[in-house]
This record gives sequence, C-alpha cells and structure tokens, in this order.
Amino acid sequence: MIAIHETLDHLDRRLIAELQRDCSQSVEALGEKIGLSRNACWRRVRRLEEEGVLTARVALADPEALGLHLTAFIAVRAGRHSEDWLKSFHAAVRDLPEITGVYRTTGDLDYLIRAELADMKAYDALYQRLIAKVDLADVSASFVMEKIKETTALPVE
Repeated sequence: MIAIHETLDHLDRRLIAELQRDCSQSVEALGEKIGLSRNACWRRVRRLEEEGVLTARVALADPEALGLHLTAFIAVRAGRHSEDWLKSFHAAVRDLPEITGVYRTTGDLDYLIRAELADMKAYDALYQRLIAKVDLADVSASFVMEKIKETTALPVE
C-alpha cells in the first residue's frame, strides 16, 4: 500500500503550502499561483480533502485580541493507567475550551497540555475544573513569556 505523502506531486505540495498560508484565496488565485487552471486546481483541492490530506479550512484568531494573554503548558502525570481513567481524561480535556492541545508523551510525563487563558486566575479556574473531572497524580505548569515562533503551517516541500 502506497502512503498518501508518496503520491503528492510538486503541484499538490505547492497547493497545500498556499492553502496553509491563506485558505480564503479563490480557486482562480490559487491556480494562478501554482500554474493550474481553475478546474484543475479545484479538482486537486477536492481530492486532497477526500484523501484526508486537507482536514479543515479555518480562520486563525489572535489570542491577545480575544483577551487571552497567557499561554500555559501543563505537564500531567496520570492518576492511574486504566481504560476508564483514559476515557475520563479524554472527555475532561475535550470539554475544556481553554485547552487547545493535548499530547501523550514519552519520558517522565504522561501528557502535555497547551491552554490559552486570560490570566493566572483563569489558569487556576481551569486547573480546579480539570482536577475535579479526573484524578491526576501530578500537575505542573510553565507559562509562556515570549512567543518566538508559532505556526500552524506544516513543512510540505
């Protein structure tokens, strides 16, 4: 079985890069930038969506403009390692809108959580709601002082 990434040609990759940069572009504009007709470009976009390469078209909001001045990375050690605990944890983090990313990790930590919050008081409220929903062995947080690089664009070339 051939992996999808092996079937992407240079035009697919250029199209993906352009859409990651600005998905509001018209099909005509995209086609002009990568050297395809409107219809050929549209067919490629549809195929990439159907194959699951393109998973969503979204608008990115500035957290500061929304009053979210604090980014927290929360390190979690599981309270238990069971199927029931895992289901509870997954449900808990999915239900908390401040949490923008959850990653199961190797090493000393079990999970790393990213949250966008207004301030330290909002972090404490999130912490209280999280520990009320699921038993955690250990929780610690680091707070971002400066965002040096942050992107949603994946390397495609």
